Amino acid sequence: MSLDNTNGKLVRMANQIATFFKSQPEAERIQGVATHINKFWEPRMRKAFFELVEQGDAGFDPIVISAAAIIKRPGGPAQPSEASEHIDSAMLEAGFSD
Repeated sequence: MSLDNTNGKLVRMANQIATFFKSQPEAERIQGVATHINKFWEPRMRKAFFELVEQGDAGFDPIVISAAAIIKRPGGPAQPSEASEHIDSAMLEAGFSD
């Protein structure tokens, strides 16, 4: 599959993440890749990622392909961040409510 420059960079970045996690215990590799992508890739990047995974043969490392099953798809339910949870609890403690 021929990739444009942007998609090629996306594949290369995902594979670099997988390469790093190959130095970790085998049981942590797939979760580590998924966690990294979930934390640091914006929704547009994850959308392009899933389009490439679904097209097949983009050149992703097998660890990346396995991690795709647990990477959050953009547009899914929002997960509260630690910061927003902290702010919510601080507001409740201060007497503010919904």
